[in-house]
Amino acid sequence: MIKGAKAPEWKLKMEKIIVVRGGGDIATGTIHKLYQSGFPVVVLEIENPSTIRRKVAFSEAMYEREATVEGVTCKRADHFDQINEILAEGKIPIIKDENCDILNYIKPLALVDGILAKKNLGTKNTMAPITIALGPGFEAGVDVDAVVETQRGHDLGRIILEGFATKNTGIPGIIGGYGIERVIHSPATGIIKNISHISDTVTKGQAIAYIGDTKVEASIDGILRGIIKDGYPVVKGLKIADIDPRIEEKKNCFTISDKARCIGGSVLESILYLRRKKNLS
Repeated sequence: MIKGAKAPEWKLKMEKIIVVRGGGDIATGTIHKLYQSGFPVVVLEIENPSTIRRKVAFSEAMYEREATVEGVTCKRADHFDQINEILAEGKIPIIKDENCDILNYIKPLALVDGILAKKNLGTKNTMAPITIALGPGFEAGVDVDAVVETQRGHDLGRIILEGFATKNTGIPGIIGGYGIERVIHSPATGIIKNISHISDTVTKGQAIAYIGDTKVEASIDGILRGIIKDGYPVVKGLKIADIDPRIEEKKNCFTISDKARCIGGSVLESILYLRRKKNLS
């Protein structure tokens, strides 16, 4: 268990606080939306996240101590005692807590699983009065109260109260006419050394990184929208980079995506709906 404050020392507003598991770019859309809507949020992460779109992910605070996305700042807490301090600063605390040990200290209004692991890594509907999960791997009405669809298309953001989200296809959504071609997976196992950086313009075949002596090439022409953190130990086949073919959309590297924003709105709606349905204060 993570070392931290004893329960009596906590003074958080339990009736409103929301715990979010995961701080990647999709989860960040939800975290940002909830914060802007007046909910205090605490983010739980692993020690070394493998986020690709790092410029728009609060998970980057695990490395850099702080990460700011569209005017909202997330700050790393090293132990539970710091969470109140960070909230008082008007920032979002993020802490290493893979097993939701924080629930031994607080009883949040809602818990959102935003890990997007395509499977359930331990989230249960008993963890909070309201439980929500993003994407496949959860059954609404059984594992959690609601599941939000994360696959691009007509149903993106749909709130599911019974059943499952669409199964993972492994095929990225189409952007600028490209789908699977725009995503780069590691050609080898080892430590990545980045040559190019997020928002750089790249051309097909250009070296954007090396894994040992193995070159990682740009798969298409475009803007490097995301690349895993320099020095990260990768395994062969791991998703490590993402290219946006729309050269004119460079600014998108630094703003929450339409997908993440849509999902965030659905999470907010789900919380408000379930709070009213369950007659929660």
